[in-house]
This record gives sequence, structure tokens and C-alpha cells, in this order.
Amino acid sequence: MDQALKSEIEALRQLTTKALQERYRKVFGESSPSSNRDHLFRRIAWRLQARAEGGLNDRTRSRARSLANDCDLRLRAPRQFWKELEDDNSVNARDPRLPAVGTVLKRSYRGQEISVIVQENGFEYRGKRYVALSSIASEVTGTRWNGFAFFGLNGEVQGE
Repeated sequence: MDQALKSEIEALRQLTTKALQERYRKVFGESSPSSNRDHLFRRIAWRLQARAEGGLNDRTRSRARSLANDCDLRLRAPRQFWKELEDDNSVNARDPRLPAVGTVLKRSYRGQEISVIVQENGFEYRGKRYVALSSIASEVTGTRWNGFAFFGLNGEVQGE
């Protein structure tokens, strides 16, 4: 690398982020998608070196194109995809551990028979509607419980 190029790259180190963004625009012919100072510095310095040294040869460019064609460009789905997927499934977002609507869950606790009816959007216990099984279990026991564990819906019934 010649001395003039070294001096030009060293001068980049002294520039502010705004000045680097402007220099990026001049060097690449487009606005930078980043405002990270270190990233801008490295990209500009690389481009200046590539121009001075000749950049990548045709064989390397061809290999890079073939690699890019063979792989997925995106490693993660965009955030909006997950939000849309959530919105689509929120209508049918029913816990798979729950039995069918209308099923009566029974549990004996300290000599008391607990009967809960599974509803479309909640549960009914003693004529009152509950959103969660845990609320019913807590009311019955007087302490915090996981509703699925209390009613044996996750494969294990806790002690009484």
C-alpha cells in the first residue's frame, strides 16, 4: 500500500460519524444504512484499498456469486413475520394441554371434590368464570399453584 493511501485512511480516523457518512456517500454512491462509526471507517477504508489495489479478481467474484446463489440470504425471519404469525394464531391460541371444551376436570383436595368445566375461553368453577386454572387451584388451596400441575394435565398430580 502506498503512502498516499495510508495517509488518506489515517485521515478517516479523525472524521466524525457525520463526515464518515458523507464520505461513504461519495465513495459508494449511496447513503449508508449504518451510523456506526467503526463500521463506516472499515467499509470506506476497504473500498479505498480495493480501488487502489484492484479489488477482487474475476475468479474470486465468480466464486462469491456462486456461493451467494447457493445459500439463503436471510438467517432469521424478519420481526414483522413473527408478529403476523402471532396475530394469525392468536385466534386459535389454545394450550394443547387443555382437554376439549365441555370436559369436566375433577380433583379431590383435602376431602373436597373439585369439579371444573373447561370452556372456550376459560373455566367454570362453582358457577363462576375463571381465566386460568391456576386461579382456581390457588382459591381452593389458599396458596399459589400451577393449574396444569394441580389438575394433572401435564402428566403429574401433586400431593394433597
